[in-house]
Amino acid sequence: MSVKIRLARGGAKKKPFYQVVVADERYPRDGRFIENLGQYDPKQDPPMVALQEERTLEWLRKGAQPTDTVRQLLRKQGIWAKFKQPAGV
Repeated sequence: MSVKIRLARGGAKKKPFYQVVVADERYPRDGRFIENLGQYDPKQDPPMVALQEERTLEWLRKGAQPTDTVRQLLRKQGIWAKFKQPAGV
């Protein structure tokens, strides 16, 4: 079982918002998930990103693989740098 951190779409037609979720890669995009880590709303100016930093880092340390889009969001929030930082620093 491969676990991914990915976006699950919500909202109406032409008005998307997304939940950042941890899910088994075999499940559909908007299907069952393990845990909700936060939200992403690209329609706001600037786009709103609200993530649970500690839970996200915990899932990354457990081996969950973020999708390319989620990895970009993690970089903008500074979470990816904390994950890649050596443990002794």
